[in-house]
Amino acid sequence: MKPIILIIDDDTSLRRVLEYNLQEAGYAVGTAASGEEGLRLFDEVAPALVITDMKMPGMDGMQVLKAVKERSPDTLVIMMTAFGTVDIAVEAMKAGAYDYITKPFNRDELRLTVAKALQFSGLTVENRRLKDELADRTDFRTLVGSSAAMEKVFGIVRKVADTEASVLITGESGTGKELIARSIHAGSGRAAGPFVAINCASIPRDLLESELFGHVKGAFTGAIKDKSGRFALADGGTLFLDEVGELPLELQPKLLRALQERTIEAVGGTRELKLDVRVVAATNLDIEKAIAEGAFREDLYYRLAVIPIHLPPLRQRRDDIPLLLRHFCIKHGADSVIFDKQCLATLSAYAWPGNVRELENTVERLLILRNGTTITCDDLPDKIRNNSAVPGTAAHPGGVINLPEEGYSLEQLEREIVVQALERNGWNQTAAARFLRIPRHTLIYRMEKYEIIPPNK
Repeated sequence: MKPIILIIDDDTSLRRVLEYNLQEAGYAVGTAASGEEGLRLFDEVAPALVITDMKMPGMDGMQVLKAVKERSPDTLVIMMTAFGTVDIAVEAMKAGAYDYITKPFNRDELRLTVAKALQFSGLTVENRRLKDELADRTDFRTLVGSSAAMEKVFGIVRKVADTEASVLITGESGTGKELIARSIHAGSGRAAGPFVAINCASIPRDLLESELFGHVKGAFTGAIKDKSGRFALADGGTLFLDEVGELPLELQPKLLRALQERTIEAVGGTRELKLDVRVVAATNLDIEKAIAEGAFREDLYYRLAVIPIHLPPLRQRRDDIPLLLRHFCIKHGADSVIFDKQCLATLSAYAWPGNVRELENTVERLLILRNGTTITCDDLPDKIRNNSAVPGTAAHPGGVINLPEEGYSLEQLEREIVVQALERNGWNQTAAARFLRIPRHTLIYRMEKYEIIPPNK
């Protein structure tokens, strides 16, 4: 559908010239000889853009501007003014006009001004759509996403939140595992209780037991007084064990007992303490592989993973990137910032090895360094511009696949290639195997290895 442009000017000749030039440029055009007539037509056709003369008998351009903004605040208005009244046009822009053009102007200047206005209007509409969709998608605390993969995750979170089941969240670093854990806590009957987090990989092995279970005075050198551990601090609430796959093997039996018996014993202590704690754990490791290698207890795994939740990497849910961009702009106080279409396509095509965490850091950088309210490809870091394979474009000179400078997991890459081949061939395994130039049984083996499940299963 062609955008409708309303021209309001008492000069018959100028109206005809403007109408002809804009129709030739592909727009639908309505014209009015006065402000009053223009507003009546505005109510009938709801134009995307209004171009009005500043000085007219009866209702002048400023009055038209005010009336249009009262009817539709988002409709853009361009003022036409003679050279000697530019100061008045500037005042009009302060009152809400999008831009002004001074008479006489040529056809190219007119078309460029109109095209820029309509592009801005389209971005504004898209911005609002994303805001509305974001509001719809965040009714369960702070979860953001509309892709099928994340809808599945959110559905599990909603079902499991208000239970006492232990949850194990898996996924690459930066996918938002702690956010999911906090959402589970917030949606549970324990929401009024504490949410206590501990990163099992960031604490030295010889201190981790004390951090988890506490210690009594004199238990070891430096233990000058009793100390409560994270389990005790989380009593009545939720304990989040981040990077639980890094838990030393010698500590795993004690954690298993705490989960089974709901009791803990402080380091150096002689009595058990009964606690009411729900445990949610997370890891970016392949726990089943760790079990096979003897680095993680199988019984502890099944105790932690009563409800397993896997978070897909951002490159497998690219549809969520526009929503996440809008979310992070709002979060960092830049609600008015817009990403143009090419920039959005480039961001969506990038592999995001650091996942959502990398995306947020990138948005924060862009917001700090931006020059205006519209972010373009010129604002993006070189590594994103140079490593984004936008669909439909030619391959990068370095090859078919653009690898990020910081490296990339071969297993992740192989899994992504298999998924893309299946998606491209409508999940037809025979066609996908032919596309990859491998036997069908090899493809099936890879699907089983990487737990790739067709969307209709």
